[in-house]
Amino acid sequence: MRLASLRVMVLAIVCTLALGALRAGEGGDVTQAEYDQLKKELADLQRMLDSTTPVGPRSSAVDEALDNKYGPDARVSTRAGKLTIGGLLQVWYYSIQNDNRGWVDADQLGSVPGGGASWGSNEVNDNDSFRVRRSQLRFTMDITENITGVVMIDPAREATSFPTFPANVGTSGSTAPGGTLSGDGVAFTNPGVSAVGGPGGEGVLGHVRNPDVRSGGGLANRALEDAYINYHGVIPHHDFTVGQFRRRLGEEGTRDDAQLDFTERAMITQLASLRDLGIQAHGSWWDERFQYWIGGFNGAGTAFQQRQNRSNDNDALDFVGTILVRPLWLDEDWGSIELGYSYLGGLGGEGSTPGRSVASTADGLNRREVWHSMQYAWLSWQAGGPARGLWIRGEWGQYRDRFAPNELAYIPSVAGGGLTVLDPAPFTVQGWTVSAGFKLSESVWEDDVPGWVRPMEFVFRYDHMNNLFYPDDFNSLREIDVMGTTVVTAGINYYIKNHNAKIQLNYNWVNEEDKKDLGVGPPTRQIREVRNDNLVVNFQVGW
Repeated sequence: MRLASLRVMVLAIVCTLALGALRAGEGGDVTQAEYDQLKKELADLQRMLDSTTPVGPRSSAVDEALDNKYGPDARVSTRAGKLTIGGLLQVWYYSIQNDNRGWVDADQLGSVPGGGASWGSNEVNDNDSFRVRRSQLRFTMDITENITGVVMIDPAREATSFPTFPANVGTSGSTAPGGTLSGDGVAFTNPGVSAVGGPGGEGVLGHVRNPDVRSGGGLANRALEDAYINYHGVIPHHDFTVGQFRRRLGEEGTRDDAQLDFTERAMITQLASLRDLGIQAHGSWWDERFQYWIGGFNGAGTAFQQRQNRSNDNDALDFVGTILVRPLWLDEDWGSIELGYSYLGGLGGEGSTPGRSVASTADGLNRREVWHSMQYAWLSWQAGGPARGLWIRGEWGQYRDRFAPNELAYIPSVAGGGLTVLDPAPFTVQGWTVSAGFKLSESVWEDDVPGWVRPMEFVFRYDHMNNLFYPDDFNSLREIDVMGTTVVTAGINYYIKNHNAKIQLNYNWVNEEDKKDLGVGPPTRQIREVRNDNLVVNFQVGW
């Protein structure tokens, strides 16, 4: 029985008693007019209660109390502090141009028995598919006004079989030792297989068959993304973070995943998005117009491997430093300008024998020590005045590291006889990207376009990176040849509720560098441009 009905029953009893009292006080005689007036008042009260009571299942007073306490926008009760729960869900559909041969055309090398395309096939990586790209769940706990703890998980990162974007140059799983190369789409293209796995291993992120796809398995990825404590409000202008989180490197790499201008980061900035374990200090002045970050991190793993949620593999730490300046900010006439620079440097590798790089039976990482580094520089402008709604960004990045022994190989036939880098030299790759966009809802034409057009933003990007690796034909034991990929992207963002609900559509024109022959003796390689242009649609909800 609902509370409103209980109130009506009580009123009815009161009215009955009142009638009785009237009858008793006046010798039992009550005029018809008085009786009709009481009935009318009771009926009016019933109609008023019915009109304010929701239609549906009857609820109790306990239900109403719970609704008031735990309904929308109500705080969650915790043992200590204040808990905030947020999340991000991105569901993709992608379609890739079909090509049954990969970046290395093994058929043209004449090394595959029977003339099949089994070692050069791109059939796995060009399949159209749906994908849950991100399924983040974040818990932020303010313990005191100066201490905040954050934990974020993403079960979608367990996936290891999807191709990478914007250029599907490989899959996000690997048979290489030490874990996967990518859970966030970061990948390099290696034309062959990992010598650790042998010919049956079939793939270290190349345009070849990948065992993670064929077997339906693959190495489990790191679902734990953020796990850190932030101390703030004690030292003026500063806060300090310790735990696992994104190092501050560049602009796009450390931007929140929900606020990306494209369905995926540019190729070089994907490397900056990887998380690591460490500590970082942050200073900010003049309404965040000048900021710096400085920190130390584990820096475990070999080239392109995940750094997060794993112990360090030597005693050295990586140093990270970033500076950001905003000489013009939120000006109505001229808009905003931001520029910055980031540097990461540290000692990687560790050998069981000083100076030795190849594997031995002794304990140790068995990798030559190397000074690995990352650099980023960026500049962005968001227009004001009559050009408002327009933005332009540019970012450059450089990455230096070394592969582990046997990690990079090309084995063009089941019988072997390929190229394996046993003592890899350090490599340095670069990448750069320029992008622009125009958001109608922030432009001078905001009130002149139809309502269904106003949420649109038109975006364009030119993206280049040296991400194609091949063992050198003349010194395959040590040297590595590096080639590049260029991707041109055009797209539309449709903002239903800002970044909390939006749809993104990107078309990527992909162009890999190709080299048919070195011109010395018989053809030693057949590297080709793959037909792998692709369309990606992102359906996003964040809270």
